[in-house]
Amino acid sequence: TPTNTPVPTPTSTPTSGATCRVQYVISNQWNTGFTANVTISNTGTTAITGWTLVFTFPNGQTLQPSPWNGSFTQSGRTVTISNLSYNATIPVGGSLSSPPGFNGNWSGTNTPPTAFTLNGSPCSVS
Repeated sequence: TPTNTPVPTPTSTPTSGATCRVQYVISNQWNTGFTANVTISNTGTTAITGWTLVFTFPNGQTLQPSPWNGSFTQSGRTVTISNLSYNATIPVGGSLSSPPGFNGNWSGTNTPPTAFTLNGSPCSVS
């Protein structure tokens, strides 16, 4: 009598990939300060409603007062930016229409951050 051998059912393995892209641009720099703009793009398949972006300054840079288009806090080298009421949504395939930006202080070296997380998930950097 033939014996039936169970055949394993194939399963798909989810791939993890960034669903956001961040572009950090130093648009102006002087001997102890700089201006930076942060573009956040949604590369995922659903709109992002409500966001918090976190990054770490590599060289001890600090925020100056009066950043724009976000609620900013800094603890040590770590910066957290959260949306405001008017820029809470990042559409699929789009970027914030009112991206955050700030003036900062630096001494020695002003290397841009290299890693960003959006709502706790890593973003690609361009």
